[in-house]
Amino acid sequence: MPTRPVKIIPLQHPNTTTSSSLNPLPGALFSRWTAKVKRITLVQWIDTFLPCCRWIRTYKWREYFQPDLMAGLTVGVMLVPQAMSYAKLAGLHPIYGLYTGFIPIFVYAIFGSSRQLAIGPVALVSLLVSNVLGGIVNSSDELYTELAILLAFMVGILECIMALLRLGWLIRFISHSVISGFTSASAIVIALSQAKYFLGYDIVRSSKIVPLIKSIISGAHKFSWPPFVMGSCILAILLVMKHLGKSRKQFTFLRAAGPLTAVVLGTLFVKMFHPSSISLVGEILQGLPSFSFPKKFEYAKSLIPTAMLITGVAILESVGIAKALAAKNGYELDSSQELFGLGLANIMGSLFSAYPSTGSFSRSAVNNESGAKTGLSGVVAGIIMCCSLLFLTPLFEYIPQCALAAIVISAVMGLVDYDEAIFLWHVDKKDFVLWIITSATTLFLGIEIGVLVGVGASLAFVIHESANPHIAVLGRLPGTTVYRNIEQYPEAYTYNGIVIVRIDAPIYFANISSIKDRLREYEVDADKSSRRGPEVEKIYFVILEMSPITYIDSSAVQALKDLHQEYKSRDIQICISNPNRDVLLTLTKAGIVELLGKERYFVRVHDAVQVCLQHVQSSTQSPKKPDPSAEEKPRIFKRLSKQREEDLSIAELESGDNKTSAPKHTKPHLEPLLSRRS
Repeated sequence: MPTRPVKIIPLQHPNTTTSSSLNPLPGALFSRWTAKVKRITLVQWIDTFLPCCRWIRTYKWREYFQPDLMAGLTVGVMLVPQAMSYAKLAGLHPIYGLYTGFIPIFVYAIFGSSRQLAIGPVALVSLLVSNVLGGIVNSSDELYTELAILLAFMVGILECIMALLRLGWLIRFISHSVISGFTSASAIVIALSQAKYFLGYDIVRSSKIVPLIKSIISGAHKFSWPPFVMGSCILAILLVMKHLGKSRKQFTFLRAAGPLTAVVLGTLFVKMFHPSSISLVGEILQGLPSFSFPKKFEYAKSLIPTAMLITGVAILESVGIAKALAAKNGYELDSSQELFGLGLANIMGSLFSAYPSTGSFSRSAVNNESGAKTGLSGVVAGIIMCCSLLFLTPLFEYIPQCALAAIVISAVMGLVDYDEAIFLWHVDKKDFVLWIITSATTLFLGIEIGVLVGVGASLAFVIHESANPHIAVLGRLPGTTVYRNIEQYPEAYTYNGIVIVRIDAPIYFANISSIKDRLREYEVDADKSSRRGPEVEKIYFVILEMSPITYIDSSAVQALKDLHQEYKSRDIQICISNPNRDVLLTLTKAGIVELLGKERYFVRVHDAVQVCLQHVQSSTQSPKKPDPSAEEKPRIFKRLSKQREEDLSIAELESGDNKTSAPKHTKPHLEPLLSRRS
């Protein structure tokens, strides 16, 4: 039975001699870069180096000033007690927390690109500082403070280098579940480390949960009721105010006023009753910080891992929340510029006795909810801090330490993200396992090991997913020329003698071995329950649907050559469908196109299927007998009649004519396989 040629869309093959534009030479890239630089105007250059000019130039005083002023006052009132609390958490004198919330704010307002991000001391960074420096020197030693300042300088340098080299994308390999698990575990450690101010006795300084709990239990005989009662009452007040501020719009101000309320109530109680069993902050130096260059650079090498970790936290948390706030307020934000602004804030802060600072989730949220429109709100918060250093430090002497501890515990309780763990359990068990691994190792083995294990596990999952890409066997949806995954669409059917495979990833050295193994499995374990077409027992064609493949390397090219030779020995041919221009150019240069033959490359899967079916059918046809029996003649005529109907049906389908009221055949097995001539 002769067949007519099927109508297919010709695939355009790239010319290797004229396709060099796809891979421009370094000289061409440099020319494009210089041309782009020349097009930048003076105003754009100023905006690049001084992002504050963008909002200063378009500032609407009548609309923006009042919201910025109120937001700045709110954040400033919140920042002063938090800064002292976080400095205590870092093992530093409270004055260094105030310094950290002073100079960096002004620098970031000038060089930072986010208009709502509130920077300064934060709980997680303070814990990291305490953890690393506590293993080097005692917190009461002057060297401890100098190393904390040096750490701020190093963090700033690292952030600026990563911004200039645009390396922030490296942090994207750390999954959100790792960050959530690490933050949740760190929050628990932070809360336990503050228990000593509630209990009235010292506990061991550690970033591991077991030593902390052992120390708390072993010192239980030293328990003192007054600080416990005061701290618990202040903590309850803070939690109630935070809850009301979040749940009721008319009480939003309570969320920001909580830390100040805690400090005021604690100070009034101490002033009135003078309890001897409650420890106080003590004398705080009055005045602004003096300029001094960081010292003790001989310890820099031991601080590099912590500096890198704090930089990573800055990228993940600060840049993440800055992007979210920028999208919410309708302006663009450059991640590299943002990181550069944070780096300069840390460098300049270290010159004025600040320890590492970064963006705060809680204060940034309050700043945005308070209506901040521009970086002027940060300037106002900085002025509040300046006034506190100049005039209010004598009052801070009587702040109970349990009040500052309550502020820290209240702040970190929201970081224990158990809702995320429940969500991951229901949505993605793999990410849930990452969350558990990271949080458990952080709690029991320490912060550094927790981060390393979490990042290592995250990268291991990335490598595993990359080395074992998703591969789907495609089948034809009934009544269409569309081919989809047969596991997702059980009604899709395949054809005898043909396997259609879609590889949903770039093909390169790490995954080519897995892909070859899977192709061999599909060849052997082909599902014949939903197959159509000529009755054949072996595979004649493997069609590779390459539309999802964005890249193919030299190892994959060599593997394709080996696979072709392997298939050729078993009389199997490879066909390729819909490769993109870059992939097709690589295959052409490597000689794969000539090896397989240009006639084996198709625009659509359906085109490849039609051509392959013709070959399968022609290869299985046996020579006709000159005198067929009487019983066979009715079957032949019946088959020819069906073929004519199939020709009409597929012609309507491929022409896009949908005017027919109902299909002639409603049964799947009567659908056309390919166009044939009777």
